[in-house]
Amino acid sequence: MLENLYLFAIATAGLAFSPGPDNIYVLSQAMAHGSRYGIATTAGLISGCIVHTTLLAFGVSALITASPTVFWGIKIFGAAYLLFLAYKVYGAKGDIVTDSGVPKKSLTALYWQGVVMNLLNPKVILFFLAFFPSFLWNPDGDLVKQFYILGGTFMLLSFIIFSSIALFAGQLNRYAMSKPNSGLFFKWLQIIVFVGIAVYILLPE
Repeated sequence: MLENLYLFAIATAGLAFSPGPDNIYVLSQAMAHGSRYGIATTAGLISGCIVHTTLLAFGVSALITASPTVFWGIKIFGAAYLLFLAYKVYGAKGDIVTDSGVPKKSLTALYWQGVVMNLLNPKVILFFLAFFPSFLWNPDGDLVKQFYILGGTFMLLSFIIFSSIALFAGQLNRYAMSKPNSGLFFKWLQIIVFVGIAVYILLPE
């Protein structure tokens, strides 16, 4: 068991540090608004993983991926949600803004945005299905318990690493906000990230 968890932790840490849609999204929010907002985003993304772990543990994820119609429906809905967020950032006028004019959501709003983004990304379902079973230490034992232990390890390490990224990006936010036109840069950074993740979700497996 300990050997499997050790290997799983190493693999998880490597994945969390590797450039991907989730940590790029955290990076963009922390750069645009500050470390606290990146950590709130991280908390939302990680909370979504609780649901994915549960779906995996009880076999629902396998049922979803077995139905092309359901799977593609989630993909389209998830991509549409991200494009909607990009549109809101583009046309934001009445939102709370930073001193440089970057549209800013509350910490709670960013948390729930992270939750929804995670749940509407079907590639997370595929990732959990492909990644977790390889590290089960007793295929004949309590699989539900093992999946939750792996899920908890994954969420803890991902939260620590993503929060570290947010803290680092928050320092860049302090520097960048002193520069002219930084608000416009961060506005388009968020738009590009949202559109990029939407395209990523729609790409074939």
